Amino acid sequence: MPPSDRASLWNALSAANNLSGRFFAGAHGTVRLSGIFKGSCLGGRTEELSGRSVLIVTTDPLAAAMAAIELDGIARRLVLYPAELALEHVPYVMASVPTDAIVSDRSALGVEHPAVGPYVRCGASFVPGSFVRRAQQPTEWILLTSGTTGRPKMVVHTLASLTGAITADNTPASRVVWSTFYDIRRYGGLQIFLRAILTRASLVLTNTTEPTAQFLMRAGAYGVTHISGTPSHWRRALMSPYARKIQPQYVRLSGEIADQGILDHLRALYPGAKVAHAFASTEAGVALDVGDGLAGFPATLIDKRSGDVEMKVEGGSLRIRSPRTAARYIGPNAPEIADADGFVDTGDMLELRGGRYYFVGRRDGVINVGGQKVHPEEVEGVINRHPHVRMSLVRPRRNPLTGALVVADVVLENGADAANGRAAKLEDEILQLCRGVLPRYKVPASIHFVNELAVAATGKIVRRDA
Repeated sequence: MPPSDRASLWNALSAANNLSGRFFAGAHGTVRLSGIFKGSCLGGRTEELSGRSVLIVTTDPLAAAMAAIELDGIARRLVLYPAELALEHVPYVMASVPTDAIVSDRSALGVEHPAVGPYVRCGASFVPGSFVRRAQQPTEWILLTSGTTGRPKMVVHTLASLTGAITADNTPASRVVWSTFYDIRRYGGLQIFLRAILTRASLVLTNTTEPTAQFLMRAGAYGVTHISGTPSHWRRALMSPYARKIQPQYVRLSGEIADQGILDHLRALYPGAKVAHAFASTEAGVALDVGDGLAGFPATLIDKRSGDVEMKVEGGSLRIRSPRTAARYIGPNAPEIADADGFVDTGDMLELRGGRYYFVGRRDGVINVGGQKVHPEEVEGVINRHPHVRMSLVRPRRNPLTGALVVADVVLENGADAANGRAAKLEDEILQLCRGVLPRYKVPASIHFVNELAVAATGKIVRRDA
């Protein structure tokens, strides 16, 4: 798509020759994209929001999607409030990002917040009529990401930085139906939302409260062809018999380390699909996309410019410089996103093995075993190779001699295996697998079989210290 068509989402859709048959489907309704030019999801109050800083806080992601399309290029700023984030953070967000209007599908937010201008109701249906879009200006997009204090961090993007990695493949748009396990108000989900618009494809959205089985059934009913999620999203999906309700052509993983186990499981379940994994963060944007079916990525990508993205490794950490990087953090005591040379330190640690870099974990997630560093994700990647393991969580257990020991919680493909007398045998097999490839201090001291692991609404496994 020409850059001129990306001036706003409305422009992108207006430039389409034919939108017939394209749709956005939510858990509670469907919108035909050709219909958005015949009315307003904001009740015809779009002009009231011209030039304003608008907080979009809805329970229905489809309502948020329609509001964003209508307001991009009209509002000065759009603040996307994720559905799973408690409303108690609204006053902090509004104080940190000066806000002078609210768009919501609720009659009221139910929390006290700073006085603002218009409070506009939105929905996934349209008030018919002809509404003039007089204002045209670049809109800032504010995304919320996890903060270390429990309060969200806020990151400033532009439409250009958000869409820099988006290109169309060779599949005719009329046949592409995208979907994602992500909330579209988070970076990973927003990428798919924007991709669907810019490539003129259809999109099936999930609701964060929707059971995995129900979402998979809906996705299958709409004929989803392209779908994305975190490895934890996919592990949970693969434990459901409804995973076979979809027959995608393209499967994408991001947000967590994609180990060889999950890549192999997906390739086995969807033999006709291309399985790819990407590295991206809310701050650094999309950096790389790996489609060779292997964990990690070729070492040749480091210190070599790939298009508009540069990557390097310093102190074992991946650093990225590209125009897809967010402009800045916003809010009190906001740190710099990039260093003086424009590189973002992702905090994701790499190891070079056999001409390929592998992600081994987060710098701030290390377990210290007698002075030796253990990245939980590296050990999980080994455990997850066992054919009967669906997912695992490696965590520390305090020890008076070494400071900590490594232990693992493991969810089996068939939970009954651990209850029918096979537990000891499976534990031994998993430990033998670990001993074959890991140094002794990284091998779990014990394995605990559990029925499930907590996965946050962001799609990432919840990690807590013991």
